[in-house]
Amino acid sequence: MAEPLKIKLSIADRVYPLTINPSQEEGLRLASKKIEEMIKKFEQSYAVRDKQDVLAMCALQFAAQVEQKQIDNSRDTQETETRLKALDRLLQEQLS
Repeated sequence: MAEPLKIKLSIADRVYPLTINPSQEEGLRLASKKIEEMIKKFEQSYAVRDKQDVLAMCALQFAAQVEQKQIDNSRDTQETETRLKALDRLLQEQLS
């Protein structure tokens, strides 16, 4: 197993020291960058007085994206299953 890596991430003008697995570094840095970009977008678009409000809006947006992907994947899985069952019925009919 790889040695733990110590990094510092800056989010909303605060520095967060983390000890992570090296394989997580790229994902964490990309996530931090996306959060910073979203914070800037919210601050430019809305009259936000408190960083806490901006962070809450960022968290909501990211959580909504994750939930929507799960919903979409579930629908795709159901559609694929329905098509496979129909194909199976056709094959069974042809083989009978």
